[in-house]
Amino acid sequence: MSDQEPSDSTRRAFGVQLKELRRDSNLSAVELARHCGWHKTKVSKIEHGTQIPTEDDIRRWATACAAEGQIPELIAVSREIELMWTDYRRWHRPGMKRLQFQAMDLYAKTKVLCVYESLFIPGFLQTVEYAKAQFTIHARLHGLPLDDVEEAAQNRMVRQQFLGTGMPIFSFLLEASALTNNTGGAEVMNGQLDHLLDVSRLPYVSIGIIPQGQARSLYPGEGFYLFDESLLKQEFWSGAFQTSRPENISYFVRVFTALRNQAVFGAAARDEIETARSHLQGP
Repeated sequence: MSDQEPSDSTRRAFGVQLKELRRDSNLSAVELARHCGWHKTKVSKIEHGTQIPTEDDIRRWATACAAEGQIPELIAVSREIELMWTDYRRWHRPGMKRLQFQAMDLYAKTKVLCVYESLFIPGFLQTVEYAKAQFTIHARLHGLPLDDVEEAAQNRMVRQQFLGTGMPIFSFLLEASALTNNTGGAEVMNGQLDHLLDVSRLPYVSIGIIPQGQARSLYPGEGFYLFDESLLKQEFWSGAFQTSRPENISYFVRVFTALRNQAVFGAAARDEIETARSHLQGP
């Protein structure tokens, strides 16, 4: 991932949208600044996405451009941009153990949950020992208390109550590399791979594996969760990203479809799991 937050591009796109609004009204940046009572550099900063306009700024901008009818939509977009990115300092305020319960209502309301991971086993499919190993790494990376690891891992298991019930229906796609990234050691990984085999046989759960070494029609990328094709969530090393903007959702639907077309399922997926086990054991 680059050193920019995923919402940065959206802020820039919003700035371009405001810039086009100004141009459509035949106003120069200097003229718009004068209409709004600002220094001219503020217009440039907003248009380049380096300064986030307040809702009052948006109202003044649209009014100066004789586009008052667009104010509600512009404000709605601005509010969503602010909700897109949460850095881990804010994300972790409740503590790792409490965070595991935050999305339970969302899971319960979701009809179809599509999950792609390229680096590790998704939380829904983790054993408690794998989760403990992952939380230990996470705690050390972010300076969080190791005392929370055990309870956080146990709390993560609660979400597995949804597996096999049909509410939601699960579609998992994993890169084969996610099966061989050794998290917790050989014993933990063996238990984790056994658990994957068990879960793969549950009703309403599909687990696809994208084999290593095959010709790719789409390269691997960061993992994501897609809820009913209406909400996208991603987690990165530095924070969490979410969006419900239709253009972003449709993009990730296409991505998920392209990745799914490269995956194997059923017996072939279970063979990939056993192949990963042999790689972890070594020669």
